[in-house]
Amino acid sequence: MKKKFSQVESAAEEPRVLCIIQDTTNSKTVNERVTLNLPASTPLKRLFEDVASKVGYVNGTFDLVWGNGDNVTDTQTPIDQNSDKTILDAGFEPGKKNFLHLTDKDGEQPHIMPEDSGTTDDSAQDRFIGPLPREGSVGCTNDYVSQSYSYSSVLSKSETGYVGLVNQAMTCYLNSLLQTLFMTPEFRNALYKWEFEESEEDPVTSIPYQLQRLFVLLQTSKKRAIETTDVTRSFGWDSSEAWQQHDVQELCRVMFDALEQKWKQTEQADLINQLYQGKLKDYVRCLECGYEGWRIDTYLDIPLVIRPYGSNQAFASVEEALHAFIQPEILDGPNQYFCERCKKKCDARKGLRFLHFPYLLTLQLKRFDFDYTTMHRIKLNDRMTFPEELDMSVFIDVEDEKSPQTESCTDSGAENEGSCHSDQMSNDFSNDDGVDEGICLESNSTAERIPKTGSEKSSLLYELFSVMVHSGSAAGGHYYACIKSFSDDQWYSFNDQHVSKITQEDIKKTYGGSSGSRGYYSSAFASSTNAYMLIYRLKDPTRNAKFLEAHDYPEHIKQLVQKERELEEQEKRQREIERNTCKIKLFCMHPTKQIMMENKLEVHKDRTLKEAVEIAYKLMDLEEAVPLDCCRLVKYDEFHDYLERSYEGEEDTPMGLLLGGVKSTYMFDLLLETRRPDQIFQCYKPGEVMVKVHVVDLKTESVAPPISVRAYLNQTVSEFKQLISKATHLPAETMRVVLERCYNDLRLLNISSKTLKAEGFFRSNKVFIESSESLDHHVAYTDSHLWKLLDRHANTIRLYVSLPEQSPGSQFRRAVYQKSSGDSGNLDEACERVKGPIGNMKSVEAILEESTEKLKSLSLQQQQEGDNGDSSKSTEASDFENIESPLNEIDSSTSAENRELENQIQISDPENLQSEERSDSDVNNDRSTSSVDSDILSSSHSSDTLCNVDNAPLPLANGLDSHSITSSRRSKANQGKKETWDTAEEDSGTDSEYDESGKSRGEAQYMYFKSEPYTADEGSGEGQKWLMVHVDKRITLSAFKQHLEPFVGVPSSHFKVFRVYASNQEFESVRLNETLSSFSDDNKITIRLGRALKKGEYRVKVYQLLVNEPEPCKFLLDAVFAKGMTVRQSKEELLPQLREQCGLDLTIDRFRLRKKTWKNPGTVFLDYHIYEEDINISSNWEVFLEILDGIEKMKSMSQLAVLSRRWRPSEMKLDSFQEVVLESSSVEELKEKLSEISGIPLENIEFAKGRGTFPCDISILEIHQDLDWNPKVSTLNVWPLYICDDGAVIFYRDKTEELMELTDEQRNELMKKESSRLQKTGHRVTYSPRKEKALKIYLDGAPNKDLTQD
Repeated sequence: MKKKFSQVESAAEEPRVLCIIQDTTNSKTVNERVTLNLPASTPLKRLFEDVASKVGYVNGTFDLVWGNGDNVTDTQTPIDQNSDKTILDAGFEPGKKNFLHLTDKDGEQPHIMPEDSGTTDDSAQDRFIGPLPREGSVGCTNDYVSQSYSYSSVLSKSETGYVGLVNQAMTCYLNSLLQTLFMTPEFRNALYKWEFEESEEDPVTSIPYQLQRLFVLLQTSKKRAIETTDVTRSFGWDSSEAWQQHDVQELCRVMFDALEQKWKQTEQADLINQLYQGKLKDYVRCLECGYEGWRIDTYLDIPLVIRPYGSNQAFASVEEALHAFIQPEILDGPNQYFCERCKKKCDARKGLRFLHFPYLLTLQLKRFDFDYTTMHRIKLNDRMTFPEELDMSVFIDVEDEKSPQTESCTDSGAENEGSCHSDQMSNDFSNDDGVDEGICLESNSTAERIPKTGSEKSSLLYELFSVMVHSGSAAGGHYYACIKSFSDDQWYSFNDQHVSKITQEDIKKTYGGSSGSRGYYSSAFASSTNAYMLIYRLKDPTRNAKFLEAHDYPEHIKQLVQKERELEEQEKRQREIERNTCKIKLFCMHPTKQIMMENKLEVHKDRTLKEAVEIAYKLMDLEEAVPLDCCRLVKYDEFHDYLERSYEGEEDTPMGLLLGGVKSTYMFDLLLETRRPDQIFQCYKPGEVMVKVHVVDLKTESVAPPISVRAYLNQTVSEFKQLISKATHLPAETMRVVLERCYNDLRLLNISSKTLKAEGFFRSNKVFIESSESLDHHVAYTDSHLWKLLDRHANTIRLYVSLPEQSPGSQFRRAVYQKSSGDSGNLDEACERVKGPIGNMKSVEAILEESTEKLKSLSLQQQQEGDNGDSSKSTEASDFENIESPLNEIDSSTSAENRELENQIQISDPENLQSEERSDSDVNNDRSTSSVDSDILSSSHSSDTLCNVDNAPLPLANGLDSHSITSSRRSKANQGKKETWDTAEEDSGTDSEYDESGKSRGEAQYMYFKSEPYTADEGSGEGQKWLMVHVDKRITLSAFKQHLEPFVGVPSSHFKVFRVYASNQEFESVRLNETLSSFSDDNKITIRLGRALKKGEYRVKVYQLLVNEPEPCKFLLDAVFAKGMTVRQSKEELLPQLREQCGLDLTIDRFRLRKKTWKNPGTVFLDYHIYEEDINISSNWEVFLEILDGIEKMKSMSQLAVLSRRWRPSEMKLDSFQEVVLESSSVEELKEKLSEISGIPLENIEFAKGRGTFPCDISILEIHQDLDWNPKVSTLNVWPLYICDDGAVIFYRDKTEELMELTDEQRNELMKKESSRLQKTGHRVTYSPRKEKALKIYLDGAPNKDLTQD
């Protein structure tokens, strides 16, 4: 008894393991969790038994994998069910939550225990119908889920016997149709009897063969769902088609046509017609003489109207809609019919009669309509019942075709909405070429088939077996199918990959209903689930077929079944291999090329490390470079460039164990490390840190390439120095160690007892060491030579500068500058001076110093008034030597002459370097710049101008311009100086380069600059000259340009600097006082000739305003406007440019300038307005130029110019724009002016303000009722008009003019034209659903090259 008690006590003390299992095998249970609290000693076998019992699955038919807990080491490999390990040994942690996922085993869903499988089926409220709720939508509804439906667990194939189809993206409509055809015995059996001849056709493009394969897989596969990509590929579709949702009825028609074309001259040639084709008579009978004109049409489906046109009452049932379909209409009054027998127009009866019903009857419920009151496409969700058995005998024509045999009536085409959409493939009056039916054919000739005649009144009882359901709205939705199996008379829901049992009650839920009114919100965007297509089969025991059994399959189908089974088994084996394959990033520094290579190493988890090295060796293609025994794999962190550890003595360890299991992603990488045969591999231990050591030589001012050293974080600085001393053979006693923690953070490690961790070392580190015995040791660190050298090393970047070619237009200016600067503008000569013998040639520094002095002398001579002598101070060249660069190919014997230029920067006032007078030749005519929205640019170059290399303006806008005359425009804007962001005053750098005392800020700074000629890659342009420049990126753009002057050959004020980005886009850098900090190594710079902006100047983009053109905004040219300039002066400067560049020969009074805000014309600028005083102006400003028809009417700021446009409702058209100039903001004056120009009596004038961006386009179908006509206001500057500035658009009309009445055809035609017009102009169309692509099946397996078909 005591022993038993002690056992109980010890069991109570045993730790417990909490397991939380999530069933991910189907849609409902994914949100449910099973919790087990087990003793730590529980075997894994017992865990699986307990889980199986808890969830009701057969043990052994499911897998358990780790979930997303903290203890996850392997999220892919299933837990071994047959292991004798306890759950504690398997990695489960007591006292914590252990998350597990229950998944399919080998791609097959778990089997439900037989005793439990019936319980869910019998529950009426747990049955499944309708689309499944999306992941994450628990407890809420969405457009595709109806609240009235409940969802049961989805049965796997083992219960339903059926396989689902995977939705590629939006191919639910295709899946619904394919499942319906598969569940049609007559179609499936006939398809199986057809035999594919591989010698005659490519299997990939054969639609019948791919359907055959799909049906075989649906019948034999063990998967829950299979792909349809092979079928859609045979249609000639690419992946984009998967994102196009189409109508299932349209797909049915197009696919049947495609099958007919493919089955020509085969036993199945007439299969579609035999199964689905019916006949009807389209007739017109004269009510006076009884003469009847008629024609026979064939149909594949019958379209049934849900709601008659103009009615709010829907048909209650399919039978009622069928009666309405054949209900004749009387043609009387203006619609009278011309009778050939009476030889006059007579009253007549027009209608349709069914002559023959097909074996498989397809009814389309026309739930999609267009609401002309809201101009929206809508879905009709009205209730329409349909019977399980439908007697069609009441709808057949009892007449025995005794009508007079006359010609087909020309007007007997269907006119009412109930008319048949005949496929016309087999009637004598067909003019269809197949392309309109969505089929692209090489030859469109179609054999005509003679329709059978004769009446049918025998048993026409049909049974329903397929309901294709649409869930959603007219804007989009989801299709699925409810299908009755003829094998067991059980209804199933085929919803993409999910198949489940349903009942007759569930079918009734697809009738629809509770639609409400047809208003905007209730109909246009309401979502509901209801039947869209119904398929019935004739109840005829002599014709009703059963599905072929396996032993009855034709031989070629048996072979196909065997082939597909083998492929599935092979796929299963491949999945098993994939599941056990470790995939990890692999890096390798090539031993000869010295480039880091990257690849993905895929190795089976049971392969050893030695075998993995061989695989990696071949993968990296190192056979020619290094022997295999000189390679090894080490654990590597690519992000920090850190070698974590090496695997000594583990050559025979499996990779799965070494890498911690098979995972989808690893938190580390592998490096294939190589060595020379005379070297040995270093041992990398976990916990070590990598340090890249650069040795600095103060004498030569060089920084050596790095040496890798491994250290421990708990080492002291003193110990670390000893470690480096061994690696570099430098004395530790005089060693100075500088750690670069991050960019520009250089820390001297001078406390010997401090640990590396305390100093900020991490996984990967960079240090600089210097071990000379110079006096530099005794200088304060920040004043030392070492610090300056490292600081310069950290901030120096390499740039490639493209110099301009000499052009005829710039020869004069170049020659003048070259003369003044001692011909230093010649690049070749300048570079020769760098390269030539010491005794004969000047250095680059001497060239620049000499040219700078002469440039200053020249500018002083040009000044009208002398300035103080500060600007003539000579620049001093530094004696510092340049840092050694691997790209520096200059001979060492000339290195003394090729020293870096580290000049004390002195900035001269740009105003003093050039004359103040402006001439046309000075204006920048370069049209390569275009405006840019400031949001596009980063803060570091927000003032840059986007350019295209092709000298064509890019279609980008600078957004809404707030810098202009104020919106009221009636008061003078901003007296005094205005603060602007991107002015030339700021860009000049003049004010910002000097402090209040007038001393140059650059005086105390030494900026590194070194240049040498460079040969660019091929394709950079013949004769293009390049410089490779090493420069301190803290230098200002102004100083940088001054350094480039000798090489460009003109003063810095006469060339522009463009930064080249990806895709050869160029941004002009214009802020002279900004540094090059936004540039980085190997950036490219293009120098273009052209006058840079002076102080107070702005670059302006001029666009032409064409109010009556389809595109009212046309770019003309770039110009330069200056502060203090009048509008008339700017117009005078524009005249010659307009003539030369744009071919516009204008006089100064024939055009005006006006404000441009995006595409909207605004304030008219008067000739006496002054920029910056009356008109706010900014960098990259945009302005409209408008050519006038007559003299300028705008003379005063108190006037208001509006653009008026007359609407003529009786003609359904808009007149051209006319400008109206008002003396005040009075509505009465506006009406008077509109009356004057139009001739409409004043009392009949109605007006409305246009909406949106100029030209305020609006559909002529909407303008009459959608605009706010005749607002009840007396002035224009109040709500709701708010017309306070020039350029507003006013529509007006004659209120007595009646709106033109349109027929449906006219309205539809007009709607198409307007939609096309508004889309071209960029107008926002009120209702713009996803643009639908025409549904086509390409019989040759690829889209037709003739794109006009679309």
